Amino acid sequence: MSATISILVTILFVGVVLYLVQKLPIGPTMKQRAQFVILIAGMVSLLGSLGVF
Repeated sequence: MSATISILVTILFVGVVLYLVQKLPIGPTMKQRAQFVILIAGMVSLLGSLGVF
């Protein structure tokens, strides 16, 4: 049950941060880079909660 909650919280957090990045008044290249970094960090966090790392 704890892993499920951790996965849901991670997905929710990544979604909110991606939404906030879209609202930032920065160039499209920087937005794309920020989104990439956020997605990679989210994937690593999900893999960690699943016990892969």
